[in-house]
Amino acid sequence: MDIQETAAGPVEVWTPEEVATAKAKNEIVLIDVRTPQEYMFEHIEGALLLPMAFFDPAALPSQEGKRIVLYCGSSMRSGKMAEKTRAAGVDKIAHLQGGFGKWKEAKQPYMGTDMSTGAPKKVAG
Repeated sequence: MDIQETAAGPVEVWTPEEVATAKAKNEIVLIDVRTPQEYMFEHIEGALLLPMAFFDPAALPSQEGKRIVLYCGSSMRSGKMAEKTRAAGVDKIAHLQGGFGKWKEAKQPYMGTDMSTGAPKKVAG
């Protein structure tokens, strides 16, 4: 885990491997801040959707027992939303280094779309 210094305070930056390990142990709540269309096409299985356009730190779930980790396509939007969350008074927030692109590059599993049927399908990574 790295720390990214922002104007609002430090934000944790987790690698895909760190996120995958914590997700497998049920230690995090993963939140996708991309658009609904991006999420519908492909996303990390089990991730909640809270698009950047509607992002409100007050709507985030409690971090009692689970850290919140945000992600987007490249980590630009999730980094901005993590900073916004810090500015709203949340003292610990994390986001996925390199976003969903880095997640796929690291060969982590995700939910995709079967192009022949339009149905969701698990992708091994």
